[in-house]
Amino acid sequence: MILRTHVKGDAPSEALYSPCEGYRYTLTRRWTQRGQHLLYIMLNPSTATEAANDPTIERCERRARAMGFGGFTVCNIFAWRETSPQALRKAPDPVGPQNDAVLLEQCTAAETILCAWGAHGDHMGRGRAVERLLRQTGRPLCCLGLTRDGHPRHPLYISYGTRPEPWPEQAGAA
Repeated sequence: MILRTHVKGDAPSEALYSPCEGYRYTLTRRWTQRGQHLLYIMLNPSTATEAANDPTIERCERRARAMGFGGFTVCNIFAWRETSPQALRKAPDPVGPQNDAVLLEQCTAAETILCAWGAHGDHMGRGRAVERLLRQTGRPLCCLGLTRDGHPRHPLYISYGTRPEPWPEQAGAA
């Protein structure tokens, strides 16, 4: 694995990549050691790196700061770096060989776990599989609402006024 670090403004940042750099397993920003840590679990990494935000990561950072967190980490149900969900569907192994292990490891380090992969989580049944994996940890899961099919909504177009709410187990049961 390749760990890259950078200081982005007031936030030391790091990203964990696969040796081929086709997968990004984590992206972390930490602006204070005093605040709690938020874990976002979204669909897949796009163009954000340890040095630069993309629109989704920019919104995630703003939301985390507004809610009083000291930092956040982003993991994804698919670790393949791709800008288009349609192109993601064509990747031979969009999940990534270390993704489940990294998801479980990150769940132990965060005070709040915010699931947010959206409707495209139905690809390969991955959303439901990750939900089962996360629920086995016994940690409470949050979301910003659910899609009509029960997937946790993606944060890009959700108002900052929308607060995380518990994701009841029966709401997304497979």
